[in-house]
Amino acid sequence: MAEEKEIKLNKIKEECKNCYKCELGKTRKNIVFSDGNPNAKILLIGEAPGADEDATGTPFVGRAGKLLTKLIEECGFSRKDDFYICNTVKCRPPENRVPTDEEKSLCENYLLEQIKTVNPKVIVLCGATSAKSFLGNKIKISEIRGKWYKLFDNIDTTVIFHPSYLLRNHSELEGSPRWLTKQDIYKIKEISEQ
Repeated sequence: MAEEKEIKLNKIKEECKNCYKCELGKTRKNIVFSDGNPNAKILLIGEAPGADEDATGTPFVGRAGKLLTKLIEECGFSRKDDFYICNTVKCRPPENRVPTDEEKSLCENYLLEQIKTVNPKVIVLCGATSAKSFLGNKIKISEIRGKWYKLFDNIDTTVIFHPSYLLRNHSELEGSPRWLTKQDIYKIKEISEQ
Protein backbone atom coordinates (compact mmCIF):
# COMPACT_ATOMS: atom_id res chain seq x y z
CA MET A 1 0.00 0.00 0.00
CA ALA A 2 2.78 2.45 0.96
CA GLU A 3 4.69 1.62 -2.21
CA GLU A 4 1.54 2.15 -4.32
CA LYS A 5 1.09 5.59 -2.74
CA GLU A 6 4.69 6.54 -3.53
CA ILE A 7 4.29 5.43 -7.16
CA LYS A 8 1.02 7.36 -7.56
CA LEU A 9 2.38 10.51 -5.90
CA ASN A 10 5.53 10.40 -8.03
CA LYS A 11 3.35 10.18 -11.13
CA ILE A 12 1.34 13.25 -10.03
CA LYS A 13 4.60 15.08 -9.24
CA GLU A 14 5.93 14.36 -12.74
CA GLU A 15 2.70 15.74 -14.23
CA CYS A 16 3.21 18.91 -12.15
CA LYS A 17 6.79 19.26 -13.38
CA ASN A 18 5.49 19.27 -16.96
CA CYS A 19 2.58 21.62 -16.27
CA TYR A 20 2.52 25.07 -17.84
CA LYS A 21 -1.25 25.66 -17.81
CA CYS A 22 -0.84 29.02 -16.08
CA GLU A 23 1.81 31.75 -15.96
CA LEU A 24 3.23 30.44 -12.68
CA GLY A 25 4.78 27.50 -14.51
CA LYS A 26 6.81 29.89 -16.63
CA THR A 27 8.37 31.77 -13.69
CA ARG A 28 9.04 28.98 -11.19
CA LYS A 29 12.46 27.57 -10.35
CA ASN A 30 10.97 24.35 -8.96
CA ILE A 31 7.56 22.90 -8.41
CA VAL A 32 6.83 22.59 -4.71
CA PHE A 33 4.98 19.32 -4.48
CA SER A 34 5.11 18.03 -0.91
CA ASP A 35 7.05 17.19 2.21
CA GLY A 36 6.60 14.68 4.97
CA ASN A 37 5.10 11.24 5.17
CA PRO A 38 2.56 10.14 2.52
CA ASN A 39 1.32 7.57 5.04
CA ALA A 40 0.68 10.20 7.72
CA LYS A 41 -2.79 10.58 9.21
CA ILE A 42 -2.59 14.38 8.87
CA LEU A 43 -2.46 16.31 5.59
CA LEU A 44 -1.65 20.01 5.93
CA ILE A 45 -2.50 22.28 2.99
CA GLY A 46 -0.84 25.69 2.77
CA GLU A 47 -1.36 28.59 0.41
CA ALA A 48 1.45 28.70 -2.15
CA PRO A 49 5.24 28.44 -2.26
CA GLY A 50 7.37 31.44 -1.34
CA ALA A 51 10.90 32.25 -2.47
CA ASP A 52 12.60 29.73 -0.15
CA GLU A 53 10.18 27.02 -1.20
CA ASP A 54 10.64 27.81 -4.89
CA ALA A 55 14.42 27.58 -4.45
CA THR A 56 14.32 24.22 -2.63
CA GLY A 57 11.20 22.56 -4.03
CA THR A 58 9.94 21.89 -0.48
CA PRO A 59 6.93 23.52 1.23
CA PHE A 60 7.23 25.53 4.45
CA VAL A 61 11.02 25.87 4.68
CA GLY A 62 11.34 29.66 5.13
CA ARG A 63 10.77 31.60 8.36
CA ALA A 64 7.09 30.69 8.44
CA GLY A 65 7.92 27.03 7.84
CA LYS A 66 10.46 27.00 10.65
CA LEU A 67 7.84 28.44 13.00
CA LEU A 68 5.28 25.84 11.85
CA THR A 69 7.80 23.06 12.51
CA LYS A 70 8.60 24.49 15.96
CA LEU A 71 4.91 24.69 16.91
CA ILE A 72 4.04 21.19 15.76
CA GLU A 73 7.09 19.74 17.52
CA GLU A 74 6.22 21.61 20.74
CA CYS A 75 2.82 19.91 20.57
CA GLY A 76 4.37 16.43 20.37
CA PHE A 77 4.40 15.85 16.62
CA SER A 78 7.17 15.04 14.18
CA ARG A 79 6.81 17.07 10.98
CA LYS A 80 8.61 14.38 8.98
CA ASP A 81 6.60 11.44 10.32
CA ASP A 82 3.19 12.80 11.34
CA PHE A 83 2.39 15.20 8.48
CA TYR A 84 2.09 15.20 4.71
CA ILE A 85 2.40 18.84 3.62
CA CYS A 86 1.43 20.46 0.33
CA ASN A 87 -0.06 23.70 -1.04
CA THR A 88 -3.10 24.79 -3.03
CA VAL A 89 -0.76 25.61 -5.95
CA LYS A 90 2.57 23.99 -6.78
CA CYS A 91 4.40 27.03 -8.18
CA ARG A 92 5.36 30.33 -6.57
CA PRO A 93 3.22 33.36 -7.43
CA PRO A 94 5.43 36.40 -8.21
CA GLU A 95 6.22 38.62 -5.21
CA ASN A 96 4.58 36.00 -2.97
CA ARG A 97 1.13 37.29 -3.89
CA VAL A 98 -1.97 35.21 -3.17
CA PRO A 99 -2.69 32.76 -5.99
CA THR A 100 -5.63 33.73 -8.17
CA ASP A 101 -8.80 31.65 -8.35
CA GLU A 102 -7.81 30.68 -11.90
CA GLU A 103 -4.35 29.51 -10.77
CA LYS A 104 -5.87 27.50 -7.95
CA SER A 105 -8.44 26.01 -10.32
CA LEU A 106 -5.78 24.95 -12.84
CA CYS A 107 -3.76 23.30 -10.06
CA GLU A 108 -6.76 21.84 -8.22
CA ASN A 109 -6.67 18.41 -9.85
CA TYR A 110 -3.11 17.81 -8.61
CA LEU A 111 -4.13 18.74 -5.08
CA LEU A 112 -7.27 16.60 -5.16
CA GLU A 113 -5.22 13.63 -6.43
CA GLN A 114 -2.75 14.15 -3.58
CA ILE A 115 -5.58 14.16 -1.04
CA LYS A 116 -7.17 11.07 -2.56
CA THR A 117 -3.85 9.20 -2.65
CA VAL A 118 -2.72 10.11 0.86
CA ASN A 119 -6.24 9.49 2.21
CA PRO A 120 -5.64 11.27 5.53
CA LYS A 121 -7.68 11.01 8.70
CA VAL A 122 -7.37 14.79 9.23
CA ILE A 123 -6.95 17.72 6.83
CA VAL A 124 -5.49 20.95 8.22
CA LEU A 125 -6.19 24.05 6.12
CA CYS A 126 -3.33 26.42 6.93
CA GLY A 127 -4.29 30.06 6.43
CA ALA A 128 -7.09 31.94 4.70
CA THR A 129 -6.21 31.04 1.11
CA SER A 130 -6.26 27.33 1.81
CA ALA A 131 -9.44 27.61 3.88
CA LYS A 132 -11.23 29.64 1.19
CA SER A 133 -10.29 27.03 -1.42
CA PHE A 134 -12.38 24.46 0.43
CA LEU A 135 -14.85 26.38 2.58
CA GLY A 136 -15.82 29.35 0.38
CA ASN A 137 -14.60 32.89 -0.24
CA LYS A 138 -16.79 34.62 2.34
CA ILE A 139 -15.08 33.13 5.38
CA LYS A 140 -13.06 34.98 8.01
CA ILE A 141 -10.27 32.88 9.40
CA SER A 142 -10.61 34.43 12.85
CA GLU A 143 -14.19 33.09 12.96
CA ILE A 144 -13.55 29.58 11.62
CA ARG A 145 -10.13 28.60 12.97
CA GLY A 146 -10.40 25.86 15.53
CA LYS A 147 -13.78 24.69 14.24
CA TRP A 148 -14.16 21.26 12.63
CA TYR A 149 -15.72 20.37 9.29
CA LYS A 150 -16.16 17.26 7.18
CA LEU A 151 -14.65 17.23 3.68
CA PHE A 152 -14.78 14.58 0.95
CA ASP A 153 -15.62 11.20 2.45
CA ASN A 154 -16.10 12.60 5.94
CA ILE A 155 -12.47 13.59 6.53
CA ASP A 156 -12.17 15.65 9.73
CA THR A 157 -10.95 19.09 8.66
CA THR A 158 -9.92 22.17 10.60
CA VAL A 159 -8.36 25.57 9.95
CA ILE A 160 -5.30 27.09 11.63
CA PHE A 161 -3.68 30.49 11.31
CA HIS A 162 -0.89 30.61 8.73
CA PRO A 163 2.53 30.80 10.40
CA SER A 164 3.39 33.93 8.38
CA TYR A 165 0.56 35.64 10.31
CA LEU A 166 2.00 34.28 13.55
CA LEU A 167 5.40 35.77 12.68
CA ARG A 168 3.77 39.18 13.03
CA ASN A 169 2.08 38.21 16.31
CA HIS A 170 4.78 37.17 18.79
CA SER A 171 2.73 36.98 21.97
CA GLU A 172 2.14 33.53 23.43
CA LEU A 173 -0.23 34.77 26.11
CA GLU A 174 -3.51 32.93 26.52
CA GLY A 175 -5.91 34.00 23.76
CA SER A 176 -3.14 35.22 21.41
CA PRO A 177 -2.98 33.80 17.84
CA ARG A 178 0.10 31.68 18.71
CA TRP A 179 -1.57 30.32 21.85
CA LEU A 180 -4.75 29.55 19.88
CA THR A 181 -2.72 27.79 17.18
CA LYS A 182 -1.05 25.55 19.75
CA GLN A 183 -4.47 24.67 21.18
CA ASP A 184 -5.62 23.85 17.64
CA ILE A 185 -2.58 21.61 17.08
CA TYR A 186 -3.20 19.77 20.36
CA LYS A 187 -6.79 19.14 19.19
CA ILE A 188 -5.50 17.93 15.79
CA LYS A 189 -3.28 15.47 17.66
CA GLU A 190 -6.22 14.25 19.72
CA ILE A 191 -8.49 13.77 16.67
CA SER A 192 -5.77 12.08 14.62
CA GLU A 193 -5.12 9.55 17.38
CA GLN A 194 -8.77 8.50 17.82
